[in-house]
Amino acid sequence: MLETDVAVVGAGAAGLSLAHRLSGHLTAMRTPSVVLVEAPPGPLRPPPRTWCFWEPGRGRFDAAVTAEWGRLRVRPPTGAPVEGDITPLRYKMIRSDDFERMVARQLRRSPNVRRVEATVETVEEVREGAHVHLRDPAGGRRVLTARWVFDSRPLGSLPAARTTLFQQFHGWFVRTARPAFEPGAADLMDFRTAQPSDGLSFGYVLPIGAQEALVEYTEFAPRPRPADGYEKALRDYVDDVLRLGDLRITATETGVIPMTDAPMPRRAGTSVFRIGAAGGATRPSTGYTFSGIQRQTRAVADALRRGRRPVPPAAHSARARAMDSVLLRALDSGRADGPALFCGLFGHVPMERILRFLDGRTTLREDLHIGLRTPVAPMLRSALELPGLPRRPFP
Repeated sequence: MLETDVAVVGAGAAGLSLAHRLSGHLTAMRTPSVVLVEAPPGPLRPPPRTWCFWEPGRGRFDAAVTAEWGRLRVRPPTGAPVEGDITPLRYKMIRSDDFERMVARQLRRSPNVRRVEATVETVEEVREGAHVHLRDPAGGRRVLTARWVFDSRPLGSLPAARTTLFQQFHGWFVRTARPAFEPGAADLMDFRTAQPSDGLSFGYVLPIGAQEALVEYTEFAPRPRPADGYEKALRDYVDDVLRLGDLRITATETGVIPMTDAPMPRRAGTSVFRIGAAGGATRPSTGYTFSGIQRQTRAVADALRRGRRPVPPAAHSARARAMDSVLLRALDSGRADGPALFCGLFGHVPMERILRFLDGRTTLREDLHIGLRTPVAPMLRSALELPGLPRRPFP
């Protein structure tokens, strides 16, 4: 039987972030023992991904940052793009493989963190902790006893919600035969894509150099669609909109992010907690998750070192979640035109302020100012009807 103070289940962004924050020696504070349980290679291990976030200046994970930008663009279906400086913020991109390598180097030097490769079959609460039942790659079974368990695995099903949309994306890392990108600016939303009959779509371009970029096609839709349609939509965007010409695809990524106003419980028991997307770290209106993960794991690590009960905090404020619920309802009902809404918002509000808003760092007055730059009548109608809408499980 293995024993530890803290068991971290899953080695995606949330699990690695928490293990990284708990690694190493500290003076005048307690350093708990940690076991990071990582799924063996296969369907339970997270696929390669990119994570984007923003922060002022240098940050904790800069060693893993692939590229960063100080200017962002939003392109309407027709007409001139909206471009803005986000100083003092920097928009940063991390590839999951680079993040894992950076964290792995730290964990190898850490005296208090151990990595275990195994499948978690069940997590069972016991007196003063929990038993994590493991199956190793050879089929052997053992039990990990922990005082605290932080589970970052995806939920088996979504909780009941009033509104659920799905952000489905498919992207290529490309290298072009000629200079085709502006390295200093990223295209956050390019609405020159063909819009679906329900939902909205946009392109996303993150230049790594003049001839290299991550190019993605993204849809917000009421239900996931077949993956083959996204491959064609991305090809059309690359060929017909961006007109990149000859290029080489060096890597791909694809995924689905639920955008839901369902409450995401962060407690699964007295000693068992959920972190990451499963614990509500995803911002419902955008799908951004990395910054929410850092807020959760920073608070958990601080509580553990101070000997406090390490309940993960809500990654987003109640006010932010309420505003997200209104936006999701307005988009899902079709009352608000998605491209017009987002282009109008970015056209009238400084981009730096919008990013602070998405991180929950704006004042109530700033939030009201941002709300008035959206289609007021559709948003107000959506807000008024929300209290009467039932929460239903996703079919």
